[in-house]
Amino acid sequence: MPTEFDIAYALENTRVLHEPDRRIDTFGSTEFEFKLVSELMDEAGAVRVRDGKIEAEKPMILRADGFNGFDFEGFGPEAEGFGQFLRENLQHLAVLKYGFRFRKNDFSEHLVHEPLDAVCGKLVDETRQSGNPKLAIIQGVDDTWEVCLLKFTVEMIEKSQGINLFDFKRRGLL
Repeated sequence: MPTEFDIAYALENTRVLHEPDRRIDTFGSTEFEFKLVSELMDEAGAVRVRDGKIEAEKPMILRADGFNGFDFEGFGPEAEGFGQFLRENLQHLAVLKYGFRFRKNDFSEHLVHEPLDAVCGKLVDETRQSGNPKLAIIQGVDDTWEVCLLKFTVEMIEKSQGINLFDFKRRGLL
């Protein structure tokens, strides 16, 4: 299991070299393809390329229905005032929930004995030439590559959220 340091290192060293043209669809699931490139730590001049697919489920609207209240025991009167504010306004709160699926059966990996920059450059060039709107090229850390993939999914959520909110509002769902 990766340490907190390993996770922080992976997050700091993950770069999306080519992002998909698409965003997460508001009213249906969206499939993304990825090539995650990482340098092997124990073999000079070797790069691992992982190919796979990840599916973003359609975003769900979560509302504060069924709210029973908060327990402000031990807090002063200001906290109770805040509790009253929440009771009066929480019904207006809505949150979008995003989910992703990664299936190992849609996954492969292979080693390339070339410098990291050369492999990344070739993959980005090939992706641009192919015009695949679903493909991401990600450079990450070998041991914690799944953390790198999760960072990509979070970035896709951030870039899709505004579009999804607009679509929900346009249809009167928010």
